[in-house]
This record gives sequence, structure tokens and C-alpha cells, in this order.
Amino acid sequence: MIFGIGTDICDIRRLRATYARRGERFAEKVLGPQELEVFRYRLAKVEARGLSYLATRFSAKEAFSKAIGTGMRTPMSWRACQILNARSGKPEIRLHGPLAAWFEAQGLRAHVSVTDETDYAASFVVVETQET
Repeated sequence: MIFGIGTDICDIRRLRATYARRGERFAEKVLGPQELEVFRYRLAKVEARGLSYLATRFSAKEAFSKAIGTGMRTPMSWRACQILNARSGKPEIRLHGPLAAWFEAQGLRAHVSVTDETDYAASFVVVETQET
């Protein structure tokens, strides 16, 4: 059964401006350790690809926080939720710490879709209860 649905759209131009002002500190606030590795790699190759990656992760985490109904409040936090790609390329949500414990205790499962174009990144998350 569906527990919650969340969606978000991120203006990459605004995110680029924030990154220009705050630099790496902004990425370190939003991204988990594995996401940071991917971000730095992509940013070093092509800046636009790195910023698009950051925007899709920002958007997906916002959508996830809406789907679980907490917004960006405990147990949800930027770094406790990572959006990582499976070998197939499919994005997956990986949770850590108190957020992971809360999510598991609720018996939930999440699905995420991300997309980006030149100026926008968007995400859609469905959280469902696991059938027992």
C-alpha cells in the first residue's frame, strides 16, 4: 500500500549560484560520502554534469522527505539519505543512521526516479508499506 508520494523540481541555475557562493561546503552539506565521490568526479570532468548530479540528488532528497511526511526534520537529514545508482543505472535510495532505523521500523520501501535537463532537475518518490 502507498505510504506517501513526493515530487520536487530544482532550478539548476539557482543551485549553480548557491554552489558559486558556498562552494564545496554546500555539496558536503547535501551529499553523503558516496554521492560526494561521484559529484567530485563528474564536476572535475564537466562542471555542468557535476552540478546536474548535485541538483538531481537535492531534488530527490526533497521528494523523499515529502513522501515520508517529515520534510527536512528528524529523522530525515540530507546526509542520512543517499541516492546512488545500481549497476544498471537505476537510482536507489540508501538510508543511514536514525533515518534508516525509523524507515525499517515503519516497514517501508522507497522507489525514486530522477531526471534533468539543462535548467531543471526533477524527482519523484513513492514510498510504500511492505506486505508481510
